[in-house]
Amino acid sequence: MSDDRWEPPAILLAVDLVILTLRDSRLHVLLVERGIEPYKGAHALPGGFLQHSQEGLVAAAHRELAEEADLDVETLRLEQLGVYDDPDRDPRGRVVSVAFLAIAPRLPEPTAGTDAADAGWHPTDRVLSGDVRLAFDHRRIVADGIERARAKLEHSALATAFCGPTFTITELQDVYEAVWGMPLDPRNFYRKIKKTDGFILPAGSARKAATGRPARLFRAGPREVLYPPMIRPVDSPNGKEPVQ
Repeated sequence: MSDDRWEPPAILLAVDLVILTLRDSRLHVLLVERGIEPYKGAHALPGGFLQHSQEGLVAAAHRELAEEADLDVETLRLEQLGVYDDPDRDPRGRVVSVAFLAIAPRLPEPTAGTDAADAGWHPTDRVLSGDVRLAFDHRRIVADGIERARAKLEHSALATAFCGPTFTITELQDVYEAVWGMPLDPRNFYRKIKKTDGFILPAGSARKAATGRPARLFRAGPREVLYPPMIRPVDSPNGKEPVQ
């Protein structure tokens, strides 16, 4: 039965961005300090509302990232992470947010702009632990982004992008440990690497070490999808990967 008095609900559409990178062998997320209410002075993900009815979600994400952190969006590959629609997630009213994720190596220091008072990289472990408190439901969004990144390392060759043109097995293991957030047994790690054809290839040289034998160098191989995948180990009681 129709009702001529029906009016569409007032719903605002926004975008939020989870940008992850490695800095000093730790996984970091880009956060801004909010310069306006609500949550003025609190840390939050870069993002904001669509400006007009003709603006697409990806265009809005690129615009907000450029405006709030002054990052070169052309160097980032954004993928949709999820939709966050809890009715009480924003005190300003009903706001539905579409979150995007980007994972990239060697990202520069951001510069705050527009309604952001500051912008910077923050270790993800401090965000997940609650040491760095976030506005809205952004801690949940960050956690979802980190889990997506961890899964990507299982099934793709993404980890090699965080290494140099040539790298050692230890340097590659450092990437996995930083993103997965757990120490790995070197023997098990090397065994898994060897099982995955085309993941890494010998670089034909070795790097001199201060002590011990020179470390063998490798380069990224042609395989982008890993099979078998590099499955994360199950946590053991002492917090280390069990020897298999």
